[in-house]
Amino acid sequence: MFKKLKEKFLNSYTVQNYRQILPYVRPYWGRALAAVLITIPIGSLDAVIAWALKPYMDVVMVEKSTAATAYIPLLIIIFSLIQSLLNYTATYLNTWVGRKITNDLKEDLFKKLMHNDANFFDKNTSGDIMYRFSMDADMACSGLLSNLKLFTTRVFSSLSLIGVLLYNSWELAIVAIIVLFGALFPLTRVRRKILSLMDKTIFAGGAVMTHYNETFNGNRLITSYNLYDYQFGRFKETLRQTFKLGMKMIQRTGMLSPLMHFVVSLGIAAVIWLGSYLIVHGEITSGNFVSFIAALIMLYTPIKSIGNNFNSVQMALMAMERVFDQLKQVPAIRNPENAVKLEKVAKTIEYKNVCFEYNPDKPILKNVSLKVKVGETIALVGNSGGGKTTFVNLLPRFYDIKSGEILIDGLDIRRMDLESLRDKIAIVFQDNFLFAGTIRDNILLGKRNATDAEIQEAVKDSCLEEFINSLEKGLDTEIGERGVLLSGGQKQRIAIARAFLKNAPIVILDEATSALDNKSEAIVQQAIENLMADRTVFIIAHRLSTVRNADKIVVVNHGEIAEIGSHDELIKKPDSIYASLYRTQLK
Repeated sequence: MFKKLKEKFLNSYTVQNYRQILPYVRPYWGRALAAVLITIPIGSLDAVIAWALKPYMDVVMVEKSTAATAYIPLLIIIFSLIQSLLNYTATYLNTWVGRKITNDLKEDLFKKLMHNDANFFDKNTSGDIMYRFSMDADMACSGLLSNLKLFTTRVFSSLSLIGVLLYNSWELAIVAIIVLFGALFPLTRVRRKILSLMDKTIFAGGAVMTHYNETFNGNRLITSYNLYDYQFGRFKETLRQTFKLGMKMIQRTGMLSPLMHFVVSLGIAAVIWLGSYLIVHGEITSGNFVSFIAALIMLYTPIKSIGNNFNSVQMALMAMERVFDQLKQVPAIRNPENAVKLEKVAKTIEYKNVCFEYNPDKPILKNVSLKVKVGETIALVGNSGGGKTTFVNLLPRFYDIKSGEILIDGLDIRRMDLESLRDKIAIVFQDNFLFAGTIRDNILLGKRNATDAEIQEAVKDSCLEEFINSLEKGLDTEIGERGVLLSGGQKQRIAIARAFLKNAPIVILDEATSALDNKSEAIVQQAIENLMADRTVFIIAHRLSTVRNADKIVVVNHGEIAEIGSHDELIKKPDSIYASLYRTQLK
């Protein structure tokens, strides 16, 4: 039986959480241990006042003498001062250790976040991600470490106070301890009631954060379409749901503290009744009784309010569980065992019977096959939603295919080292992401150690020279978050300059000019042509006039390759899909 209880304890929810966090505590174990050890005298000193009341009551109140007890008030002051200083020291050390552990957890979570595959980001909102990868770490560490301090302090305070109870009267102490366990019993039943509610509360909190992020990123859309009432209505509804969850939590746990308060009051009443009997029969003195009552109240007072902290403790435990669940997750797309480094792209890139779907039983690509020679330019055209972007996103393994193979020089990309594979591919998206900082910072993302000469060459080849020269600070001009201070064409050319610096042998251009006006498109198109030189290029384009010179034009329709050929070959076919699209655009 003892063995089963031991196994149950070691596998318990709380113990497992603390065992998982131990590796994060280990680098700071010295300060962490000091913070815990300091709580021993902090808690133990609680008993001094209660203990001192016995001689004080017996000598001063009964014998009417102060000579033998003059030291007691001074002793209480000194001990209280020591306790206050130790409390400050413990709080400081606990906070220092807690924040260090939180930072380490956040670093590991951030690494995990960055290495998640594209499907993860497709399925999770920004609010959920902020909660799970940042706020959960804060909640877990601050909650559990502060409660560890509170727990250890209360343990040693309770032990010392129970010692005072036993010293004064073992009969009264037995009653007090039975009531103590009776008051704590409801805590064992509460967690199951609030488990599902806490998960929903976290989800609602993530939804609130998502509204803030959407309002920040979509502020111009909200303004231009007068969506103030619409966005406010959505936000208000989320707050309403959060309020309902909060009230349900109170319904399930609100009686905890009042119930414990009532049970504790029963204990005090029982002690007073029994204590009166013992005093009358001369088994304890008045000093014993007053000292006992003082120790009992000091023991019971935190117990009465513990229900108010129980929810926050459970939230912290569940936050820690979610943190470690995230850290245990293995990315769906990762390096295989014995991964092969891709040193160069020498001959061909081949798609062989590739099938892919984002959701089960909803195919996006169906048995697609295409062989591309190094140095060729391949244009992917077709109606929206046909699978063109998906086709190129599979090459750098943003997603993994369901079946078939994608080969570079005859080797399946799933056997390749991911970093070496992606190092050989440069991508210019339709909406390129720019980080807050300077133009130079964003260009250097292509090659962090690029020389000034390499940067200037990239600027020239991407047709940025004239724009850079017109700026007072040139390349060191701040561009704002997401490059908000730049035009669409300027953002595209910075992205192209970044791709020039990367100097990858494979280039993917995903509708790089579709959002630009004619003048900007002409400039960006020139930069793109410079980038395409001597590289294997995949172009996705709606404007078919930009792909006339491609070596092969691939028409992708409903997840299948409908046609392949040069512009001249396809335009001559009377029933050609490409020719029909081309003539429609000319009109």
